[in-house]
Amino acid sequence: MSAQVAKNARELLLKEYRGALSTLSKAMPGFPFGSVAPYCLDEQGRPLILISRIAQHTHNLQKDPKCSLLVGEREADDVQAVGRLTYLAEAEKLEEGAAIEAAAERYYRYFPESANYHKAHDFDFWVLKPVRHRYIGGFGAIHWIDQLTLANPFAGATERSMVEHMNSDHAKAIAHYVALTGLPTHEPAQLAGIDSEGMHLRIGQSLHWLPFATPCNTPTQVREALVSLAHAAAWPKKASVDA
Repeated sequence: MSAQVAKNARELLLKEYRGALSTLSKAMPGFPFGSVAPYCLDEQGRPLILISRIAQHTHNLQKDPKCSLLVGEREADDVQAVGRLTYLAEAEKLEEGAAIEAAAERYYRYFPESANYHKAHDFDFWVLKPVRHRYIGGFGAIHWIDQLTLANPFAGATERSMVEHMNSDHAKAIAHYVALTGLPTHEPAQLAGIDSEGMHLRIGQSLHWLPFATPCNTPTQVREALVSLAHAAAWPKKASVDA
């Protein structure tokens, strides 16, 4: 399997922000139980979910942490002709205060409305620790992938600083990114997150991931990429990855 396949699968996980979470039913032993799960990625590139303690899927995970997250390309006319990813995992509830704080800080940027019901109700953060992945990139492009996740080198204070700076001082640049990529303009876009391979913009309640042309592994490289994109006439093509 080539590194490009893993990259394509990871980009699908980055581009989407909700999936079908399948757990093993506690009430109906032996049956899978499906539910909708919004997610963002944590500092290690793993899906991070916020779920209620009284929800059925939470009871299921407490009994057996084995689960899967199915993610597919949104608004596809033919769902069998586009990419989809089944992310097999073991779910783990975050218990440590520092881990919960870091998760909340990033998750709330992606889903601001969740801060209200998280405080008002009994919700907890869970991380989906990867086991294996099944990626289908289209007809005939079928792969098992063992290693998919990629740690975010900016997770924490560095990412927060970059996001706050762009949203406070560079609204015109963000609007230019929206124009270049043809994203919706019904509401102003806000930068929600940055990883080494791209950035997430939040427009209303929707999230959109925009890739960098080449990976950025330092804040300086991110700054250079953002400045270049602010003056670009077209969104650059992504560089391919060698096998």
